[in-house]
Order: sequence, then C-alpha cells, then structure tokens
Amino acid sequence: MNKKLIIATLVSASLLAGCGDKVSGQKSPQGPLVVVEPVTVIDYQQGKQYVGRTEALEDVLITAQVSGYLKERFFTEGQLVEKGQLLFQIEPAAYEAKLASAQAAISQAEANLKKADLDFKRGQNLLPKGSISESEFDRLTAENLSAIAQLKAAKAQYHSAEVDLSYTSISAPFSGRISDSKVSLGDLVSPSSGVLTTLVSLNPMQTTFNLSERERLDLGIDYLDGSGEGKGNVEVLLTLNNGEEYEHLGEVDFIGNRIDLNTGTIAMRAKFDNPEQRLLPGQHVQVFLREKIPVQKMVIPRRAVQSDLEGDFVMVLKEDNVAERRNVIMGPQTVQGIIIADGIDATDIVMTKGLQRVRNGITVRVEATEAKDK
Repeated sequence: MNKKLIIATLVSASLLAGCGDKVSGQKSPQGPLVVVEPVTVIDYQQGKQYVGRTEALEDVLITAQVSGYLKERFFTEGQLVEKGQLLFQIEPAAYEAKLASAQAAISQAEANLKKADLDFKRGQNLLPKGSISESEFDRLTAENLSAIAQLKAAKAQYHSAEVDLSYTSISAPFSGRISDSKVSLGDLVSPSSGVLTTLVSLNPMQTTFNLSERERLDLGIDYLDGSGEGKGNVEVLLTLNNGEEYEHLGEVDFIGNRIDLNTGTIAMRAKFDNPEQRLLPGQHVQVFLREKIPVQKMVIPRRAVQSDLEGDFVMVLKEDNVAERRNVIMGPQTVQGIIIADGIDATDIVMTKGLQRVRNGITVRVEATEAKDK
C-alpha cells in the first residue's frame, strides 16, 4: 500500500510539473493594435476668406441738363441698354430756335466783318497818299478788330445753343442695366428736378473688402504696376449667398494707399467678369483671396495629431513596427487633412488609431490601412 501511494504521489507531482511548464511557456502579451496612413502631399493654395460686397464699375444718376417738357422715353424699365442708346427726349423746339438764331447771328457777324475788312484794307491804301487822317485809319482798324470779336462771340453763342440742343436727347453713357423711370411723359424736367433714372454697368463687376497689413504682406500683394493691375501671386474666388462658387476668378485691381488707424486694415478691390449678369451691385459675397500658384504641402488626418505639455506630436511607424514620437508644427486645416509645416517627411507613415497605449520606442501591431477619411 505504501508503495502504491508513493507511485501515485510521484505521478501527481509529474502532472503538476508539466502543467506548470505549459503555463510558464505562454508568449508575453503583444503590442497595441494601430491603424496607419502614409503622409499625403497635396497642391495647396494659401489664402483667407473675407466678407465683401459687389459694386458696379460704373453707376450713374441720369439727370436733365436743360429745362423742358419730357417728350418721349425710349427704353423699357429694367432692360439692358447699349452705350449711346437714346433714353429720353426733351421737347427740342425752343432749343432749335435758339440754334437757328445763333446761326443767323454768325451770318450777320460775318457780313459785318467782311465790310470792316474791306474798309480797313482801303484805308491802308489811302493813308500813305494822305487821303485819310491817321485817326480815321485808327477808327477803321478798331472796327475791323471789333467785327472779328463779334464773329467769335456769335460762334460761341452758336456752340452753346448747339450743346443745349444736344442735351434734349439723353443717351446712355455706357452699356448696362437701367432702372425704373422717375418721371412721366409731359413732366417739366430741369437740372434741379432730380434723378430721371439710374444706370449701372454689369460686366465686369467688382467687390471691395478689407484685410490686415500682415495678411497683405504674407500674400505678396504689396504693390501695383503702372497699368493699375494687381501684382503678386494672388487670385480671388467668390462664394455666393447660396453657397455656390462663382465660376469666374477675379484679380486684385486696387489696393488702398494707407492703413486705417481704427481697424488696422487696408481697403482692397477685385474685378470679376460677369457675362451672365449673376452678380448685381450691393450683393454680399464671401471673398477668398488665395495664391495663384499652388505649392506642395504634407497633410495627415487631424486625429493623428496629439498634444501634451511639449506641444503637438504624431507617432510615426518605423522599421520593425517600432513607434517613434515626432513633434510637429501644424498649419491650416484643409479638406484633405491638416497641413504639417514641420516635423515629418513625405515618406513617413503616421498612426491614426489605437494611440492610447502607444509610447515612443514600443513595438506595435499594424492593422490593414483603412480608406482615407480626413
């Protein structure tokens, strides 16, 4: 019995020893599971958005330059009119009569001058012969000069009457859209009677906005050339109130000559083609001022960036799946991700998920790269 007990005890001890070896032979816990993505390089145009308002390049109040009864109107309210198109006709009869009278005055002055000139020339021939006195010759000279002056005055009166007559026909000074008429046919209009209608040009259009001095210098728009066109590598994009981007890019054509001491900003203006007349004066728009030539920038998902007391950093996957900390300097957020100005290379692979247990220098397990969702 004692022999059987000893054998059973030895067998039990062997079994327990085997189990102990099996437990001690288990592998140590594996590294944390992470998701990684490569750094993406994009073409980026630096810029900033401002609030602007559209304006017409030409905006004029149409008024009468002479007095008279309004005889006819030649436009439909709200229509597009061409430069030189007749808009209003003021009764011209009185001004035509003045013009005819001025023409008659010229004819009379020319006749007087002809007689005075003949008398003067006759006096020139008689004076050396002593047939007339010097005082008589002086009188003939004065009459001749007076006749010349009277002809000039008559021609000036004719020109004035001609101008007044031309003012009875009111034409469009430029092409654009006309508003409603403020007067009716038969009304007595004059320079003091107020606005007859208004006219604005629609193509091109312009928009005004303000930006800070630092932004102006950063974007390289600190000077203009002699033609008045904006210099620097910038272009302007408009976003309308319905969220749509305006299809025509604009260019800066005016920069103010001083900084506003109250706001610290400078006035700017950009010009846009507007062939479809989608833009109207007074329209609120979002103005995006950006560089013309894109530059390459590195972007990563925003969730890859962490922060601590040392600043912003990312975890980069190195050889043998070793995690490495990189301190980074972040740039602006884009649709593709966050721009990294410094701290990583274009060939790096960053960790985007599973970062809670990742520490610098540890080995990690890499999950299959997910589709980019930045």
